[in-house]
Amino acid sequence: MSTTTTSAGTAPRRDQPSSTSPASSPPASQSGEIPAQQPPHLPAHKPVEELTTATVRFCGDSGDGMQLAGTQLSNTSALAGNDIATFPDFPAEIRAPRGTKAGVSGFQIQFASGEIYTPGDRVDALVAMNPAALTTNIADLVPGGVLMINRDEFDEKGLKQAGYVTNPLDDGSLKGYRVFAIDMTKLTRLAVQSQGLGTKESDRCRNFFAMGLVFWLYGRSLEPTLRYIDEKFGKRPAVAEANRLALKTGYNFGETTEALPTQYIVPAAKLTPGNYTNIMGNTALAWGLMTAAKLSGRDLFLGSYPITPASDILHELSRHKQFGVRTFQAEDEIAAVTSAIGAAFGGAMGITTSSGPGIALKQEAIGLAVMTELPMLIINVQRGGPSTGLPTKTEQADLLQAICGRNGECPLPVIAARSPADCFDVAQEAWRIATKFMVPVMVLTDGYIANGSEPWMIPDFNKLPKIEVKHPGPKAEGEEFMPYARDPNLARPWALPGTPGLMHRIGGLEKQDITGNVSYDPINHEHMVRLRQQKVDNVANHIPPQEVAGPAKGKLLVVSWGGTYGACLTAVRQCQARGASIAHAHLRYMNPFPANLGDILANYDRVVVPELNLGQLNLLLRAKYMVDTVGYNKIQGRPFSVAELVAQFEELLKS
Repeated sequence: MSTTTTSAGTAPRRDQPSSTSPASSPPASQSGEIPAQQPPHLPAHKPVEELTTATVRFCGDSGDGMQLAGTQLSNTSALAGNDIATFPDFPAEIRAPRGTKAGVSGFQIQFASGEIYTPGDRVDALVAMNPAALTTNIADLVPGGVLMINRDEFDEKGLKQAGYVTNPLDDGSLKGYRVFAIDMTKLTRLAVQSQGLGTKESDRCRNFFAMGLVFWLYGRSLEPTLRYIDEKFGKRPAVAEANRLALKTGYNFGETTEALPTQYIVPAAKLTPGNYTNIMGNTALAWGLMTAAKLSGRDLFLGSYPITPASDILHELSRHKQFGVRTFQAEDEIAAVTSAIGAAFGGAMGITTSSGPGIALKQEAIGLAVMTELPMLIINVQRGGPSTGLPTKTEQADLLQAICGRNGECPLPVIAARSPADCFDVAQEAWRIATKFMVPVMVLTDGYIANGSEPWMIPDFNKLPKIEVKHPGPKAEGEEFMPYARDPNLARPWALPGTPGLMHRIGGLEKQDITGNVSYDPINHEHMVRLRQQKVDNVANHIPPQEVAGPAKGKLLVVSWGGTYGACLTAVRQCQARGASIAHAHLRYMNPFPANLGDILANYDRVVVPELNLGQLNLLLRAKYMVDTVGYNKIQGRPFSVAELVAQFEELLKS
């Protein structure tokens, strides 16, 4: 992931609700905020319209560079001072036939002059590089929205592959939009012909032409992307120069053509001073894991088997061996998790990462980690299922798998991240719980969080709370070591192999309390089962009480978890602005629940639980608290839109 860093130029980090919204922030002279970088000079011969927010989507073939185009617009918008939220959308098939609907790749970004929490519901500007991209994305363009089309791809073959009977550029079906059909392929080839590239390499520069055009439309600076080109393609001067030419040609086309009569500007957001970077969820999680390792004085070991959408955690961690990170790409999921258990036994920070299908394969070994009471982290980046399901689409249907998915009574704490930036903090919190209670902890994210990005204020490492880890020292000759003796948290000692006098049994057979000897005694088994459950339950006494955004009592409470946070929060705020009696509680701690959650649920006439599954959290809340909660569910591989949530909440408020 390409990131950009600035001392100002992004909105406040969103891993915690901001107590000061842009609308209520004091002037810069009072708050000490640093002025953000302003957009480049806007040409006077075209009118400029100021917007508070804009949502743009690039879409085309998986080889058209749409993810790169979106990432560059994201980074540039962050440097311009906007708050941003992104939503990359990848095709499920690795090598889908070019020009087909199955091969369409997209990248959506919302940038704003105020605080935002979602990448936007519908898009204001859509860039469609071929007919397949148009037909699969046009429904999300707002009426009257800007539609930029690469006209060169709308030939007979392309139209047929996309399922068009007639050409939409000619049949009037696009009359509800501001259509700009541009010969992007032809103009790009003309722009780069001086570099002597072949047709295929020349056409790969089309995404930079599209970037330049969108950069002009929204007054974005070219400088960050020009720097990126130098860094990325500097060893291939002809390719680098071709991309520069294509980018500038797209920008100049927007400035000179009469077809685009208006330019837009989204002013910078008010900022809290600090250093920011635009960060993706998987990257934030990897950085959070490394930070947790350093805060606890542990070496980090990751045992992982590649799987979408979790693989980038392995990729990112593998780049940082200088920080005591060791990564092992195992031959399968079982080898991956058991290697992490071995690392935990040896005193390292043991981690394994996967998605739902891989977690299913790991469950027996996770039970071993529970039985041996070793601290480790199991990370599940959820995706659509079952089986292979929708490997590149988001879903949050693994909650019951995380809490109940192992054989026997096998409890462990479960924590869920709510946004890309929040992954950094969740990683540290999960490791803090794992070491404090000597228990494996499962962390849930999802494809929406993992691949999305947002601004994140880089913290001062020296101000982060340390994670205290203790190991028992050597025993004197004749002094007996009790490997399952308990501290006040019911945690057993984390004994390092090779320490004199600390030899003890390890394995999946039931242990006798205190001694750790293998035991088949039925009373001991029930005692150990209840003890392990109590240890997990005790976590509730060491986590923050659940917070509520809105009135402490009222008509409707929205309870969300995971990646639904941004859409739910935004929808609730819109309802509150209209005077509705509605509040929002977003859960981070999924097992155990916060100690005060039951009291909160009882304070509202109705409770609604929006989830990207068939109602798993809803089931757990109803079972534990005997509250008649209402589920609102969506299983389409796509996140909730704010509009659909607002409509549902208003309907419940009326009833």
